[in-house]
Amino acid sequence: MRILVADDDREIVDLLNIYLKNEGYEVVKAFNGEEALNQLEASQEFDLVILDVMMPKVTGLEVVEVMREKDMGIPVIMVSAKSADHEKIEGLFAGADDYVTKPFNPLEVMARVKSILRRQHSYSGMETPGDTIEVGPLVIRRDSHEVRTDSGVEIQLTALEFGILYLLSSNPNRVFSADEIFEEVWNQESVVSAKTVMVHVSHLRDKIAQATGGDKVVQTVWGVGYKVER
Repeated sequence: MRILVADDDREIVDLLNIYLKNEGYEVVKAFNGEEALNQLEASQEFDLVILDVMMPKVTGLEVVEVMREKDMGIPVIMVSAKSADHEKIEGLFAGADDYVTKPFNPLEVMARVKSILRRQHSYSGMETPGDTIEVGPLVIRRDSHEVRTDSGVEIQLTALEFGILYLLSSNPNRVFSADEIFEEVWNQESVVSAKTVMVHVSHLRDKIAQATGGDKVVQTVWGVGYKVER
């Protein structure tokens, strides 16, 4: 698997490069946001991108915004010295999948990398009868990680957005709390899990509404969580 690591701190890039290569990943380096975009434009064949938030020329937030505007579904881990909740939420709203605060333990980053890549590729393999789900105007295919409307319009989702939709659609009428969704889809604990889930559900709803003309597939049960009706 190929991972793009972009940070203007060369020591951090070199440190992550060592740990990632020890785990068998191929690493491509970038030292500012412009280089990161150039690498993405030259080859979109990346399985994951690790981005520093504050980089010269083009910031990490701007890079991930461009990626999402161009429907690049590559998962993104943002790295930043800013630890406030609103900074993390800003990164998630931009389209990041996860957020790590500096200074970090490289082993924690590796754990998050493995978790995201495992989730990204967990929808491949042999198709079983439950791997295609029809819910409302949507047809969801687990084997190809694909979501289309009943009129054939494809909806480009990130791995996390797909994971949330598949979880809810696989369990129609069941209400999942934000914490339950986080544990099932992210496979980790977090003190900001509710806010994180809220951001990704918001993105998911926007994409579905845009493709279907306003359909509300994912419903909020106020004070409890989220569900998809049968």
